[in-house]
Amino acid sequence: MAVTDDRSRILDIPVLTHPLATLEPLSHEHAADLAAAAAEGDLWRRAWYTSVPEPDAVAAEIDRRLALHAAGSMVPWTIVVDGRAVGQTTYMHIDAETPRLEIGSTWMAVSQQGTGVNPAIKLLMLERAFEVLGCVAVEFRTSWHNRQSRDAIERLGAKQDGVLRSHQVVKGTLRDVVVSSIIAVEWPAVRRGLEARLDQRAT
Repeated sequence: MAVTDDRSRILDIPVLTHPLATLEPLSHEHAADLAAAAAEGDLWRRAWYTSVPEPDAVAAEIDRRLALHAAGSMVPWTIVVDGRAVGQTTYMHIDAETPRLEIGSTWMAVSQQGTGVNPAIKLLMLERAFEVLGCVAVEFRTSWHNRQSRDAIERLGAKQDGVLRSHQVVKGTLRDVVVSSIIAVEWPAVRRGLEARLDQRAT
């Protein structure tokens, strides 16, 4: 696919589809399913190092993300599997002029972890970022203590840029933030790697 570099569309929230999952524009229609996803296995409580909302706070989190979209700083999606909302993800820290952005504030139900949904949605989001929006780089940030997320980011093919120490308070805890990125020249190889992983899972 040729790169279109259509930066004017960077705040659009299109439906993105893959056989394993669909990304739909976040809305309050997803609230009940998202509350159930956050409650599954007490995910919101166990993931103390990340920003999974408490089940009772899902509506407020949807409001927060939609407000950031209205302000031009976030593009929020709901992760949907078999017609059910199972998590959230976003483009954030958007720099439309460069352009570059971060894929972050991602979480999904325990039952969807390790199923291939995460690499599928990352393929959709990276494809749009590099091939439609013409991004020069896509960034990922996670807590130093979030080993699961750090491993997943590394498996994508992202390279670590550094660690921002004592950078952010999440759920009352000051955390070190690990910053990684994929740059445009690396995208073709990253894409092949993601497609190969998903093809292996399909067969």
